[in-house]
Amino acid sequence: MKKDEELPKDLYAIAREKGTEMPYTGKYWNEHSAGTYKCAICGAELFSSDTKFDSGTGWPSFSEPTNLQHIQLTTDNSGGMQRTEVTCKNCRAHLGHLFDDGPSEKGGKRYCINSACLELDKKGVQ
Repeated sequence: MKKDEELPKDLYAIAREKGTEMPYTGKYWNEHSAGTYKCAICGAELFSSDTKFDSGTGWPSFSEPTNLQHIQLTTDNSGGMQRTEVTCKNCRAHLGHLFDDGPSEKGGKRYCINSACLELDKKGVQ
């Protein structure tokens, strides 16, 4: 696990200060490679490329996590709206938010996640 003082400024601002990256600027919003998306701080497996979809929002979007044991969901009333915050259960990094506007054929959920908080592991993928 990376220590907070070792984190790049953009990752620290998002993961520890609950910031967000600008849409269409993150390294994974338009990524189509197969693999597993892991937490950029602790390496916990979070999402599979099999559940990634183009939401048109400019952030990586997933229909479900790889393992619910690695994700924590909490109510977020900041910014004058009620949302569900998504954090890494292992290191408590803020990852993004969960919305109920995902594809109905995939369960209707959209995990809208900041690219800075993810690392794509392509190992073992053809």
